[in-house]
Amino acid sequence: MTAVQFQLEQPELEFTASGGSTVRRTVLPCGVRVLTEVMPAAQSASVSFSVAVGSRDENSGHYGSTHFLEHLLFKGTKTRTALDIAVAFDSVGGASNAMTGKEHTSYYARVQDKAVPVAVEVIADMLTSSVIDPTEFENERTVILEELAMNDDDPQDVAHEEFFAAVLNGHALGRPIGGTKQTITAVSRDAVWDHYQANYRPQDLVIAAAGGIDHGQLVTLVEQNLERAGWELSKPATPRPWREKQLNPTDAPATVQVITRPIAQANILFGNPGVVASDERRYAMAILNTVLGGGMSSRLFQEIREKRGLAYSVYSFNQGYSDGAVFGLYAGCSPAKAKEVTKLMLDELEKVANEGITLAELDLAKGNISGGLALKFESTQARMSRLSSAELTDGLFIDLDQSLTKFNAVELQDVQQIAQQMFQAKRSFVAVGDISKNLFDEFYQG
Repeated sequence: MTAVQFQLEQPELEFTASGGSTVRRTVLPCGVRVLTEVMPAAQSASVSFSVAVGSRDENSGHYGSTHFLEHLLFKGTKTRTALDIAVAFDSVGGASNAMTGKEHTSYYARVQDKAVPVAVEVIADMLTSSVIDPTEFENERTVILEELAMNDDDPQDVAHEEFFAAVLNGHALGRPIGGTKQTITAVSRDAVWDHYQANYRPQDLVIAAAGGIDHGQLVTLVEQNLERAGWELSKPATPRPWREKQLNPTDAPATVQVITRPIAQANILFGNPGVVASDERRYAMAILNTVLGGGMSSRLFQEIREKRGLAYSVYSFNQGYSDGAVFGLYAGCSPAKAKEVTKLMLDELEKVANEGITLAELDLAKGNISGGLALKFESTQARMSRLSSAELTDGLFIDLDQSLTKFNAVELQDVQQIAQQMFQAKRSFVAVGDISKNLFDEFYQG
C-alpha cells in the first residue's frame, strides 16, 4: 500500500495496512481523534492518550510544566488517589507509564484485551480530572529535582543535553525536556495548572490503540469517560493543527564546550543540524547511521572498539523533529585517548563522505533495518506509537511495507550525498570529563 495522509477533520477513515491489519480513525465533533489498528489473534492491547505539547511549547514562567504534568497526572483525580490509579492497573496485570517529549506528551498502558475498558477509564480520568493537589505538587517538585540531580550525575546525559542545546542554537527544541533545577524550582502550581488547562482540551487529545481492540467499542468508551469528566463532546472544535514543517533548518555556528569533571571517562559528542522527521532523506540517513555507527558491525564500532579497544560505547545518531534535527557521533573513552578517538570518528565520517559505502554495506544495512522493523511491529505498543506519532506530527501514516520500500530504494549515492552534507557542515563539539578544551583545536572549524 501507499502512505495514507489523514485529513484533519475527516470524521471517519478506514484502510488495510501491511499484514492485513485494519486501521480506523474517527474524529469526534469536539476534535478528539481516536485511532486503532486491529492485530488479529492478539490477546493484549496498548492504549495511549496523547497531546501535541512538549517541552518546546513552554514559555517564560511555564518552563518545566510539561514534564511536571507527566508526574502530577498520576498523583490523583477528583475520584481517585494515586494508590487507586496504581491498584487499577495492577489488579488487571497491566503496565502503565507516561513520557514527555520535545513535541508531545503521552500517557499509555498495555493490558489484556478484556481490560481495555479499565485502561481507558483510568487514563481518561487522569488526563481530564487531575486535581494537582498543592501538597502533591510540592512533593513531586522534590522528586523531579532528584530526577534531574540523577541525570546530572550521568556525564553521558549531561553531554547529550549540552550537545542538543549547542546544535539547535537557541531553538526551543534545544531546551531540556525535564526542565532545569532553576525552572523546576521557580515554576508555580498556578503556572502548571494554567499549562494543563490550555493544552489538555478535546481538540488537543489523540487516543491510539493497537492489538486486540474493537474500534467502535473504543470510541464508545472514550465518549462515555470524557462525558463523565464533564467534557462537552457535542461542542464543535477543530483538532489542533499539525506542526509546520521546515525541511532545511538553519545551520548552527561551530562551537566547542568542555565541562571539566574529574571522572575516569571522557564523553565526547560532535555533529551538526541533521535531517528533520519529514525529510525524504531520512531513509538514506538511517542507512548512513547503520553503516557508520549503528551496531557491532558498524565502522565506528569495528575501528574504535574492536580493532583498537579505545572505547566501550561508540555510535552515531540522527534525531529529527518537525523543524529541527541533530546529527551526532558519540564515544566514551579514556581522557588520554580522547583526541585519538575524536580523530578516528571524524576520519570514518570523512571516508564515507569521500568514498561512499560498499554495496555489501548497503545490503547489510537494509537487512538490519528491515529485520529490526519487522520485529518491532510485532509489538502492540510499537503499532500504537506509530498511530499516535502519525496523528501528532503531520497526519501521514506509513506502514511497514511502505517503509521497507522506501529503505530499499536508497542507493549508494544517496548515502554518500547525505554523508557529504553532514561532513561539510559546521560542527559543534561537546565533551564532559577530565580533558582540556584545546584538545579540539585541531578539529574545530570556527
